[in-house]
Amino acid sequence: MTKKNYGFGLGLRTDHFVDVIETQPNVDWFEVVTENFMVAGGKPKNFLHQIRRDYPIFMHGVSLSIGSVDPLDTAYLSELKKLADEVEPLWISDHLCFTGMGKINSHDLLPLPYSEEAINHVADRIIQVQDFLGRQILLENVSSYLTYTDSQCSEWEFISEIVKKADCHILLDINNIYVSARNHGFDPLDYINAIDPARVKQFHLAGHSDYGDYVIDTHDQDIADPVWDLYEKALVRFGATSTMIERDDNIPPLGDLIAELDIARGISHRVFGNDIDLTQRRARG
Repeated sequence: MTKKNYGFGLGLRTDHFVDVIETQPNVDWFEVVTENFMVAGGKPKNFLHQIRRDYPIFMHGVSLSIGSVDPLDTAYLSELKKLADEVEPLWISDHLCFTGMGKINSHDLLPLPYSEEAINHVADRIIQVQDFLGRQILLENVSSYLTYTDSQCSEWEFISEIVKKADCHILLDINNIYVSARNHGFDPLDYINAIDPARVKQFHLAGHSDYGDYVIDTHDQDIADPVWDLYEKALVRFGATSTMIERDDNIPPLGDLIAELDIARGISHRVFGNDIDLTQRRARG
């Protein structure tokens, strides 16, 4: 089956709500942080519905905590499903991590040990979530700054086994691969080349802060040249793939982000020429 490529999107941020509605920029879709809209109403929800009339929406969560040993939060999942029914996103994603324990949220995306026990645990929870939502989900690789002594495999082997066991998909964050590769001393191409192209449905691109000896995934800078280079190699490996830029701090004007998105378009054009099947561009309703 040919992979659906929805083109080039941006993370929808509060700073740009009005500009998006008034100017209808050349963006194929927007991705929203799910938890920001899991409310009954209010101005942000109203903006979202206006934007949804003109653009497809992806929902991207930060609180699923799929790797936690706490029971799955059915109240959260119910609100997630309710929002999905309301917004009708093209897909729902979250992160391959845990965010806390004992019902305490760390408000951070914490990496997991790469072990067989963790693989089975996470895959089982993904299956439960997908059954609850009635749809497959995407899981994103997170950036990391430490490793576990009891890890038994590489990160790319870990995520590959999980998505195969759970029959879900991958949101491959190219910047996170670069950040983790720098922090842990592995070749990012080893990661890219080990992932099954059939499982990758979306790319994230973002900026980071480089401190020389280590790199932090801050989403407050322009995308660095090595990440652009890795993105091009990922396109060669995975084919034309829905791509978006995340910016969460030091947010520039919307036009600056669109100019950066045009760089991604240009790289894709260089790799594929005009032979890109955009199966849904600016779908409405």
